[in-house]
Amino acid sequence: MVLYEYPFNEGIRTMLRLEHLFDRMAGLIARDNPVDHHYALASMFEIMDVAARADLKSDVLKELDRHKQQLLSYRGNPAISEAALDDVIGRIDIAFTSLNESPGKAGQALTSNEWLMSIRSRIGIPGGTCAFDLPAYYAWQQYPAEHRRADLMRWTDTLTPLSTSLHLLLGLLRESGVPHKVVAIGGQYQQSLTPARTYHLMRVRLPQEADLVPEISGHRLMVSIRLMKSDSEGRLRPLAEDCAFELALCS
Repeated sequence: MVLYEYPFNEGIRTMLRLEHLFDRMAGLIARDNPVDHHYALASMFEIMDVAARADLKSDVLKELDRHKQQLLSYRGNPAISEAALDDVIGRIDIAFTSLNESPGKAGQALTSNEWLMSIRSRIGIPGGTCAFDLPAYYAWQQYPAEHRRADLMRWTDTLTPLSTSLHLLLGLLRESGVPHKVVAIGGQYQQSLTPARTYHLMRVRLPQEADLVPEISGHRLMVSIRLMKSDSEGRLRPLAEDCAFELALCS
């Protein structure tokens, strides 16, 4: 199955983008090639750009607290394991405290590093980090992989509170949605939403062998999915036949 996710608000949209960047950065840091570490730095700078939004930190803290209050309401429920509940609430408390105590915006401490900022100013320019433009950066790329990785880990440690909070928060959000089978009649599917409940994320799983791409739109009252299939030239065309897939709405 191929998973697609659709955020219902700008806050979740930003969090998904950051999660994508954090995952990409971690995968690149684990590699040894200098070009991989170059793009790990580029990902770090992208995270700093996205995280520069003034209300991001407060939004993440509010969402963590919202999930904590929801979990606290389950206390005394015989169907819920108290040990598992305590474990998740404890993880939320640790993430909340760590993020709340981190000064300023994510990566703000790195802005005082002139060497890093010189790379940041040129990394978006095509070919802007050539050896003759940034000889000190070129020299750093010649260091052993372990040396470069240690530097990257030290720099990205300043982003850890945000990364930990985002991964925990989005994990809790995804677990709140129960997947169920639906059918797109003639490649189209629509579902009305309950106005009394606020949904934050929609998850769509399509059969991989069908080679389909969903066009998703939605708001607080309605979601719509149109399934598309690429033709021989790669252009997307509407699917005209029925297709079953999994849908989960997360709140």
